[in-house]
Amino acid sequence: MIDEYMTKMRLLAGLMLVCLSWGCAQKITSQTGPEEMESFAPRTTQYSYLEAKAKLVLEEDSGKITRGTLQVRAKKDSLIWFSLSPGLGVEAIRGLLSQEKIQILNRMGTEDINLSYEEFERRYGIKLSLGLVQNILWGDSPFPASYEDRLVRVGKKFELTQVRDQVRYFSKIDTRLGKVTELSSTSIASKGSLLASFPEYQNRDEQAYPVEALFKVAFEAPEVAQNFRIYITWTSLDPQAETLTFPFRF
Repeated sequence: MIDEYMTKMRLLAGLMLVCLSWGCAQKITSQTGPEEMESFAPRTTQYSYLEAKAKLVLEEDSGKITRGTLQVRAKKDSLIWFSLSPGLGVEAIRGLLSQEKIQILNRMGTEDINLSYEEFERRYGIKLSLGLVQNILWGDSPFPASYEDRLVRVGKKFELTQVRDQVRYFSKIDTRLGKVTELSSTSIASKGSLLASFPEYQNRDEQAYPVEALFKVAFEAPEVAQNFRIYITWTSLDPQAETLTFPFRF
């Protein structure tokens, strides 16, 4: 049982989603055009180094629930380091995402991951990159908006649809905060998908950071498709951290 659990945990990549209801249909008040693009001002989280801790709950389709802690260290646009510790706090998973690859060390003795993002996509059916994980983690829009994207305003939310490399991303972005409140990504070419919800934000150094995040992940494991949900509640967050270390070695 522990091996099965660890296999699922290492595939989070800190990536680290319960799918929330999209709510009742609302009247679209404006559609894509120069005026809407000019008024659309999503915010991108700014930091040099960032350190954070969170409580994590993993819920499987079988009903099994596992609780643990998550530690994250990040260098903007360069590295994301994470550590997962279930149960009594003994580290079980340590991972490092760089611009080139995903590396995950499983301290429980099952298979490690040392793959490029292209290799990871071919194996698990989910397209990732450092920039994408970085943006999703802190509630930023997946990619900068362009006039090729579909943008509409619905009440107090912008709805942004983007297609990048055969993946469709749909984001609901709060007009006041400029941050994502709901996100879904679906691959056109494979069965992998990701749903995210950020129900509440907190202010740190005049920037908005998620208080909690809910995720749902579907991926194609080598043997069988897998689905699970991740609940993250951030307990500490320091966007002004001094130079951090990112200890990782196979």
